[in-house]
Amino acid sequence: MIREVRLEDAKRLVEIYDYYVTSTAITFEYTTPSIEEFTNRIQHTLEHYPYIVYEDKGVVLGYGYVGPLKGRAAYDWSVETSIYVDHNAKKMGIGRKIYEALEEICAKMHITNMYACISAPKDGNDPYLDTNSMDFHAHMGYKEIARFHTCGYKFDRWYDMVWYEKIIGEHQVPMPSIINYQDMKKA
Repeated sequence: MIREVRLEDAKRLVEIYDYYVTSTAITFEYTTPSIEEFTNRIQHTLEHYPYIVYEDKGVVLGYGYVGPLKGRAAYDWSVETSIYVDHNAKKMGIGRKIYEALEEICAKMHITNMYACISAPKDGNDPYLDTNSMDFHAHMGYKEIARFHTCGYKFDRWYDMVWYEKIIGEHQVPMPSIINYQDMKKA
């Protein structure tokens, strides 16, 4: 089941995220955030954007959210996506379900462009990073649009960063105003 995140989910989300911080180069954070910090991140996101979880039999197995692409008004119709699935629950379609739900919500908010910033191994797969995230986004209809070379350093290795883009709405003139997530839920 897909549902909106609850603040009490923060502990479980930190458990999921911890694996990616401590064992992979998927995130460039070096230290796992505290539950308090993660709760603050959730609250901040929910002020304007969706933050959802995938739950099965009472256990959260993945989560995803969007946030602003840039802090300028002209970018309001574009968002950056983030998604994490419990590393023991990969290849079960959870990521696809989370992304489909996020895209549906974002379309209702009048968002047109979704972007994913993905770390990429320099020379094929390595012990901390493979191409699964890039492959997943390509499968979901995202296109690679930019690559920043040798810009992330973790585990004594250098990584590239790639940006993927998916257009989910029509670019109109004039463009309808963005609907804040909290306001959209009330409508």
